Amino acid sequence: MDDVDRVLEQTIGALLDQRRPEASICPSEAARAVDPEGWRDLMPAARAAAGRLAGAGAVEVTQSGEVVDVGTARGPVRVRRPR
Repeated sequence: MDDVDRVLEQTIGALLDQRRPEASICPSEAARAVDPEGWRDLMPAARAAAGRLAGAGAVEVTQSGEVVDVGTARGPVRVRRPR
């Protein structure tokens, strides 16, 4: 894990802290906050950061409202605080 990975994890947490407790974010929001110009290149790292946080129990990764494993999920996912 490098500095960008740590910043992405911290940014996911900070973005969730700014939302209602039941709200979710897209990993792209964290990527855009970290690098507004090169956020697309950060998307795999942002999804991985969400996966690490989910593994630690700090967040849940969802797709269509259902908790999923971000490592195997295809397509858009959301990140939220555990319910």
